[in-house]
Amino acid sequence: MGDKPIWEQIGSSFVQHYYQLFDTDRTQLGSIYIDASCLTWEGQQFQGKAAIVEKLSSLPFTKIAHSITAQDHQPTPDSCILSMVVGQLKADDDQVLGFHQTFLLKSINTAWVCTNEVFRLALHNL
Repeated sequence: MGDKPIWEQIGSSFVQHYYQLFDTDRTQLGSIYIDASCLTWEGQQFQGKAAIVEKLSSLPFTKIAHSITAQDHQPTPDSCILSMVVGQLKADDDQVLGFHQTFLLKSINTAWVCTNEVFRLALHNL
């Protein structure tokens, strides 16, 4: 079929960049958000670049590694990209856990930013 559609290329590149930053230095994630960005992390709502970076930087682990199992990307009618990621993560010496994460990406001034993000651990029988 040839090259992937542009939205898949952009979505895949964003996902790779996001988890590389997350796994090495979460404080650097501010570059992918704008002041209007929203994050829902395990049901908790955060709005704005500063609040999101503060939340992600204060998560209670020292080291983390993500392993992406699958990712899907779709163009939206308003020229955004919807990306869904499924994978596993390992934080410090904790057990490996599954997770689901969704991003809505928007091009602003020729840069792709995350306007909306939702994260959930894949936990069962709670």
